Amino acid sequence: MDNSPRTTLVLGGTGRTGALIAKTLAERGLAVRTAARHGADVPFDWDDAATHGPALAGVDRVYLVTPVMRVAYARLVSDFLDLAEASGVRHVTHLSTYGSDQARPEIDIRAVERELMRREAFTCSFIRPAWVMQNFSDAHLPVVQGVITVPTAGGAEAFVDAADIAAVAAETLADPDAHAGAAYAPTGPEALTVAEVAGMIAGVIGRPVRHDDIEIDAWIDGVVAAGLVPADYAVMLRWLTGTIAAGHGSRPNDDILKVTGVPPTSFAEFTRRTAQAWALPAAAHS
Repeated sequence: MDNSPRTTLVLGGTGRTGALIAKTLAERGLAVRTAARHGADVPFDWDDAATHGPALAGVDRVYLVTPVMRVAYARLVSDFLDLAEASGVRHVTHLSTYGSDQARPEIDIRAVERELMRREAFTCSFIRPAWVMQNFSDAHLPVVQGVITVPTAGGAEAFVDAADIAAVAAETLADPDAHAGAAYAPTGPEALTVAEVAGMIAGVIGRPVRHDDIEIDAWIDGVVAAGLVPADYAVMLRWLTGTIAAGHGSRPNDDILKVTGVPPTSFAEFTRRTAQAWALPAAAHS
């Protein structure tokens, strides 16, 4: 890869990791272009191919975030990568999922990884994070009336801070040659059950919080019926929660420290920093 100044395209550039990556790269003096449906430097919509070419113009590296709340998207990504090659992209860092090699075949996670690995026009890095801590402070796994409802059968997961994921990804984009072909699995420093998470949140907000370890079919039926996810996304939810329930959730590793030189954020640190998200009355639904 030459040293001429180019631009990093950050897909999902207004999202949890994308916004942080863009900020980090800009602070390091690197040119960045954020892309999203709204509020980014350029518009980008996976379902509007007319937005893809302009987003890629003058770009030599890409932070690839695939379409959200979908299981079938490999064709869309392949077409985008064709454009990326034609535009002169030399490196792609892909935000994937922990345990991607075990994903159900009807979910296109592994298909996209294989697609990236087979291409020779650019190098790749893979970021395969554990479940994100921020799930508990936003609409993914909210505290509702003192309860976190998700089926895990008491299994544990090494929940990771989105900021740590972003820090790892930023390193791969700032110095692609040093991370070409690498696969990192950012995790938190400890594996926790959701019941333990609930107790830690309770400790910082001063109110009881408990885990409702609901039966998986009832949970999936409920979130689909409520319109929170499309019906075909149920297979993704079943795989993700089933992995933890089977005792195969993520376990701590040293990838964050190895790549960034900084240890991963603990869940206790996250709860102290994020306590306002569960405060009353601003979060009266909690």
